[in-house]
Amino acid sequence: MPLLNSVTTPYAEALLQVVNENSQTEEIVSEVKQILELLNDSPELEKALSSPILETEAKKKIIIEIFSNKVNSSLLNFLKLLTDRQRIGILTSILNRFLEIYRENSNIALATVTSAVELTDEQKGLITQKIVNIARTEKLELVTKIDPSLIGGFVASVGSKVIDASLASQIRKLGLSLSK
Repeated sequence: MPLLNSVTTPYAEALLQVVNENSQTEEIVSEVKQILELLNDSPELEKALSSPILETEAKKKIIIEIFSNKVNSSLLNFLKLLTDRQRIGILTSILNRFLEIYRENSNIALATVTSAVELTDEQKGLITQKIVNIARTEKLELVTKIDPSLIGGFVASVGSKVIDASLASQIRKLGLSLSK
């Protein structure tokens, strides 16, 4: 997606610069994650914001109504700016790019752990320690997902490294060794 990055990166960097200057980085990062979660949970909202049929002012009204008392004014102004510049349709990509740049600048590794069931806090802590050692990083952001097809165990990925400790993988390996 290099072409999309060439559009999203300037906006993401501009937002990061503004929030850094105002010492609002952690607050905005948290709010950006909440917005991404909302967009993920509400595809209708994302469709409405990216719709070419809906006019800019209508999109602005939607943004103001949904976010005016829930996000920092800097972030709200940013959302309005994206609407004015007709970039609100790629909001998810811009916010994801913002988080990527934030993590790069803060030396935070992003780990995705997929498990068959919801992990307990103790399990998350143990997995985080293992991943920190493997990734050789001090800061780690853990994203958890659930995939019942794993049967048991988990699959963790950090960058290009993948740890597959799932029962489904073990069964597959056993099946391959038995077939030989």
